[in-house]
Amino acid sequence: MPVDREKTEADRRAQILAEARQRAQSYRERALKIFPWVCAHCAREFTIRKLHELTVHHKDLNHDNNPPDGSNWELLCIYCHDNLHGRSLDAQHYAEERPEADGAPSMKHNPFADLGRLLEEKKHRG
Repeated sequence: MPVDREKTEADRRAQILAEARQRAQSYRERALKIFPWVCAHCAREFTIRKLHELTVHHKDLNHDNNPPDGSNWELLCIYCHDNLHGRSLDAQHYAEERPEADGAPSMKHNPFADLGRLLEEKKHRG
C-alpha cells in the first residue's frame, strides 16, 4: 500500500504544479498584451527574441491576485525581479532578528565598557 500512497502524492504534486504553470502562463500572456515590453525598474526594452527574460511581478506578492486590468502586475527583467525579491527576503530576515525592536540592547558586549579606566591607567603611567 505505501507505493500507492506515494504515487497518489506524486500525482497530486504534479497536478498542483501543472495548474500553477498554466495559471502563470495565462497571466503572463495577458500582461504582455497590456504592458509595453519594458522592465518597469531598469527600463530595458525587450524584443520578441529576448522576451523570455521579461517576467511578471505581483506588486502585492500574491500570485493568486490577478485582476483583469493588470493593476497588481508589473513587467520586470529577470535581474530586477530577482533583485526585488532578494531585497524583500533580506528585509524579512533582518526584521525577524532585531532584538532592539523589543527594547533590548542590540549588543550584549560593550567593547568600550572599560575605556575610561584604561585611559586613566595610561594617563597615570605616562
